[in-house]
Amino acid sequence: MKIGIDGRAAKWYRGTGIGTYTHELIRSLSNADYNNDYLVFMPQCDSLNNLQNNFKIEPVESASSNSFWDDIKMPNILNNSDMELYHVPQNGVGLSSNIKCKKVITLHDIIPLRMPETVSDRYLRIFNDELPQILDNCDGIITVSEFSKNDIAKEFNFPLDNIYVTALAAEDIYKPLSKRECKELITQKYGIEEDFILYVGGFSPRKNILGLIEAYSKLPNNLKEKYKLVVIGRKGPSYDKYKTRTETLNISDKVIFTDFVPLCDMPLFYNATEVLVYPSFYEGFGLPPVEAMACGTPVIASNVTSLPEVCYKSALLIDPNNIDSLAYDIERVLSNSLLRLTMVKKSLTRSGDFSWHKTALNTISAYKNIITGSNQKANEFID
Repeated sequence: MKIGIDGRAAKWYRGTGIGTYTHELIRSLSNADYNNDYLVFMPQCDSLNNLQNNFKIEPVESASSNSFWDDIKMPNILNNSDMELYHVPQNGVGLSSNIKCKKVITLHDIIPLRMPETVSDRYLRIFNDELPQILDNCDGIITVSEFSKNDIAKEFNFPLDNIYVTALAAEDIYKPLSKRECKELITQKYGIEEDFILYVGGFSPRKNILGLIEAYSKLPNNLKEKYKLVVIGRKGPSYDKYKTRTETLNISDKVIFTDFVPLCDMPLFYNATEVLVYPSFYEGFGLPPVEAMACGTPVIASNVTSLPEVCYKSALLIDPNNIDSLAYDIERVLSNSLLRLTMVKKSLTRSGDFSWHKTALNTISAYKNIITGSNQKANEFID
C-alpha cells in the first residue's frame, strides 16, 4: 500500500490529544510496518527524525499563526498520484477535495456538536460548516473508542462498517517510577512539597474542574491539610473562574494551578500523586487516565461517555454531576491504603491492554479495508 499522512499536528499540536495521537501513530507505524510505503506531510520534527526507510517526509512550511485550526485548514499540496490512501488525523480539517485516491480521517469525537458551549467559536464553526462536507469526501473514518464510533454513526448517519476503532495508548515515558524520587524532583522544580491529588487536562468547562474543586472543598479538614489539589493544564479563559471559586471556598492556598507542564515532567506527577481525578462530562477517549494507569496510579473517573470503556473495571467511576459522590470516593482512596493498593494493581493490569503497537496494527488493517473496499474485518482488533 502507498499511504499519505498529514503529520502537521505531530509538530504543531504536540501536547494535546490530537497532537500526541498523530505523533505516536507515525512513530508506531514506522516501528511496526516495513512493507508499505508512507509519505508524511510534516514540518521538521526532531522526535520523528529516525523513521524507517519506507517513510518519506514531504516538508511543510512552519505554522504562520498561533491558531492551530487556522494553520491546519490549508490543505497540503498533494502531487503524488501514486498514493492509494490519504489520512488526515485532525478530524479531517485540511482534507483536500480534489484528491484522486481513497481518503480517511480520524474523527476523535463530536464534542462541538454535543457540548457547543465548551469549545471555541472557531472550532464550532469548523464542525457546523465544514465537517459534513469533509465526511462526504472521505471513504472511511477512524475513531478512538466504541462510544465515539456509535456517536458519530448516529449523528451523521455514517455506515458503522466504515468506522474503525483504534484505541489510544500511553507513550513509553509513562511507567512506574520511584514515588519518593518523583516527589523530590517536583519539589525542586515546582516547589510542591505536600502530597497531592492530581488533575491533568484542558481547562474547558466540559472537564468539570469546578466540580472537582467543589468536591475537594468537601473533604475533611485533616485531608485538605495533608493533600493539596494540583491542577495541570494550560490556563485558558476559564482559569479566572476556577481561581475565584477556590477563593470563595477558602481553599485557594490548597489548590495549585501549575499551568503548562512539559511532557518530560508529566510522569513525575503521575507517579508522585495519590490519585488522578478525571471527572469530565464528555470524552471521546481520555488519555490522562490511561497515562496514569500506566504509571500504576489509582484513577477516579466519570461514568459517562467513553470513560467506562477506557477505564474498564480498573477505576472508581462516579457521576460527574454528583459532587458529594466524587468527594466521598476521593476520601475513600486517600483514607484506605488497601483500596489504593488494589487500584494500583488494577491500573497496571488495564494499562497493559493499550499500546501504540496495537494502534498501529489496527490502523494498517483499517487502511487495507478502506483501499480494498472490504469491511468484513472492519472491527476485528489485533490483540
